[in-house]
Amino acid sequence: MYIVHISSELAPVAKVGGLADVVFGLSRELEIRGNDVEIILPKYDCLWYGEIWGLDATYHDLWVPWGGGGVHCTVYFGMVHGRRCYFIEPHSHENYFNRGSFYGSPDDALRFAFFCKAAIEFLLKSGKRPTIIHCHDWQTGLVPVLLWEIYHRMGMHDQRVVYTIHNFQHQGVHGEPVLSGTGLHRPDYYFDRDRLGDDHNPKAINMMKGGIVYSSFVTTVSPKHAWEARYTDQGKGLGHTLSVHGGKFGGVLNGVDYEVWNPEIDRFLPHHYDVWHLDGKYANKEALRERLMLRKDYKPLIAYVGRLDHQKGLHLVRHAMFYALHRGSQFVLLGSSPDPGVNNEFWGLKHHLNDNPDIHIELGFNEQLAHLIYAGADMLVVPSVFEPCGLAQLIALRYGTVPIVRSVGGLADTVFDRDYAPMPFEYRNGYVFDNTDFSAVESAMDRAIGLWYEFPKEFRRLLSNGMVYDYSWNHPAHHYLAIYNHVKAW
Repeated sequence: MYIVHISSELAPVAKVGGLADVVFGLSRELEIRGNDVEIILPKYDCLWYGEIWGLDATYHDLWVPWGGGGVHCTVYFGMVHGRRCYFIEPHSHENYFNRGSFYGSPDDALRFAFFCKAAIEFLLKSGKRPTIIHCHDWQTGLVPVLLWEIYHRMGMHDQRVVYTIHNFQHQGVHGEPVLSGTGLHRPDYYFDRDRLGDDHNPKAINMMKGGIVYSSFVTTVSPKHAWEARYTDQGKGLGHTLSVHGGKFGGVLNGVDYEVWNPEIDRFLPHHYDVWHLDGKYANKEALRERLMLRKDYKPLIAYVGRLDHQKGLHLVRHAMFYALHRGSQFVLLGSSPDPGVNNEFWGLKHHLNDNPDIHIELGFNEQLAHLIYAGADMLVVPSVFEPCGLAQLIALRYGTVPIVRSVGGLADTVFDRDYAPMPFEYRNGYVFDNTDFSAVESAMDRAIGLWYEFPKEFRRLLSNGMVYDYSWNHPAHHYLAIYNHVKAW
C-alpha cells in the first residue's frame, strides 16, 4: 500500500510534542510491514538539518494557486533516519516557514492552510497517487476538504484520507481569508455548521472540524480519549460533530519507538538491563544521583518528565514534589514551559529547594538526562488533567519505572492499578487515582512508596510486570492498516 503522511512535525527534525514521534514511529512500522511510505512537511528554517541525509531540491517549479494568484515553491527530498521525506519551501514575501519557530505566529492558520494546499498540489503535479493520505491535527485539517471539494475532479478521486487528532485543544479556528486563500470560494457553503462552520463562532471556520467532516476515517490517540472527546468536554466543542460522524471515529493507542526507548540498547545509559537482569537499573539510579548530586541513601526516587503545562496537572506535580520529601523519598523533575509565568514559578521552586539533597529540578529539555531519569527512577508521576495518550508512562513501563497516573485518556488505557484493577496480578503495572485533588495523588503515592519500603520483592515484581508489556508500534500499526484497508474498499 502507498501511504503519504502530511504533518507539521516529524521526529527528530521538527519536534514540538508527541505528534512528531507518532509520525516517525508509525511510518517506520508501516514500512517494516512492506508498505510504501512518504512524509510531506513544511521546510522550516529551524529544522534540525543535521538529521536529514541527502537533502536536495527534487521539484523546482511547483506553483501553488493561492488567493488571486500563485506562490512559487521548491520541494526538497531527504532521508530522516530511513524515512523518505519531502519538504515544501514557498518563495513569497510572507515567509510562511521562515519564522525561527514551528508555531506561535499570528497567522498560523494561514500558514498551515497554505501548507495543506501546497501538499495536495504537489501530489497532483508530481503524479503521486497514494492509496491513503494520513493527516495529523488541525494543521492539515483542510487536506481532505480540498481533496473532496476541488482535487477529486482533477484526477485524485481514488485517494482516501485518514485523519488523526492528537490534541483537541488547538483546532485552527479562523475567518474567511483561509477560504479565499485556498480557493474554497463559497463562504456560505463552507461556513455551514455541517461543514467547517465553528459551533461557537458563527464568523469563523474550524479547520479541525473540516478534517473530521471530510475524512474517510478519524482517529484519536487512545480508545479512552476517543470516548472522552465524544461524550465529555475534552472534545473542546467538537463532541457533537464527532457524534454525527461517530461511525467513522475511533481511538488507536499510540506506540513507543523501542529502537530509541529501550534499556537493553539505550545509547544514553551507562548501564544496560532487561527484565531478567535488573542490576543495571539500580546502577543507573546511582549514576543519576551522582549526576544530579543527590544524597545516596536507601530511599525511592520519584520523577516527573514532561512539559510544564496546566494540562499536565501542575498543581499536583508541585504537591507530589513536597509529598515525596514528606514520605522519605527523593524527587527529580525535568521539564520546561512556553509560559513565562509557569517557568518563573518553577525557577522559584528550584532556588527554594536548591540546597535539599533529596530533590533536583532541571528546567529545560535534555534528552540524555531524560533517558537516565527514566532508567534511574523507581516511580514516575503523571497526574494529568487530560492526556490523549501520553508517552511518559509507556516509556516508564519499558524502563521498569512504576507509573503513578491519573485515570484519564491513554493513561487509563495503559496503567492498571496494583491493588484495585479487575485483572490477574501479572497484568497490573502501576498505581492509578481518579480525582485532581491533593488527597488523590497522595493516596496513590502512599501505596507505591509503602510497597517500595515494606515489600521490596513485591515492588520488583510490579516493575517487572510493566517491562513485559508491548507498547511498541506493532499493535497500533496493525490497527491502522485495518482502517486503511477498510476505507480503501469504499
